[in-house]
Amino acid sequence: MKVSEAIFLQSNTEYEKCPKPDKPEYAFIGRSNVGKSSLINTIVQKKGLAKTSQTPGKTQLINHFLIDQKWYLVDLPGYGYAKISKTEREKFESMIHNYLSNRENLLYTFVLVDIRHEPQKIDMEFINRLGEEGIPFCLVFTKADKLSKTAADRNVALYQEKLLETWEEMPQFFVSSSVNGSGRDEILRTINELNIEFKG
Repeated sequence: MKVSEAIFLQSNTEYEKCPKPDKPEYAFIGRSNVGKSSLINTIVQKKGLAKTSQTPGKTQLINHFLIDQKWYLVDLPGYGYAKISKTEREKFESMIHNYLSNRENLLYTFVLVDIRHEPQKIDMEFINRLGEEGIPFCLVFTKADKLSKTAADRNVALYQEKLLETWEEMPQFFVSSSVNGSGRDEILRTINELNIEFKG
């Protein structure tokens, strides 16, 4: 699947103000500083579409991008902010949860986790909440270029082991790198398959 055009549409704090739900939609979310913006830019092959930053928590709104006039890519705020107040954190969590629970054309949520780390409590809590609420999602392990294949496989296996303590099977997952582009084709292939099935 080739991406020819990626356009920023709008930013919102409420799912009700998002674009008309007439196209398939895919959300990307992960802990702050997981490499989300870099991965989005790699997927659409448009440098600078999603704003990257050395400061965690740069994304603070529900950001919609229109891809090839056919589907929406949504850049969501990261979870697990370290440098904001409890009130602000609760506001972000409510905004994200309302969007994920109520956006009717949201087909899949791509949950990004840093492959360099063993399963993190905050990631597991977020993943389990999606499962409990029946929100379709998959995992995307980011920054695979930072580890050897052996080390990367080991950390993926640790996630599998942890998830299978409570899950019947491992959710679909991708191993990616915004540096060498690995995982991009597989993610786009999945999106394309879901686009074909979408009934607006």
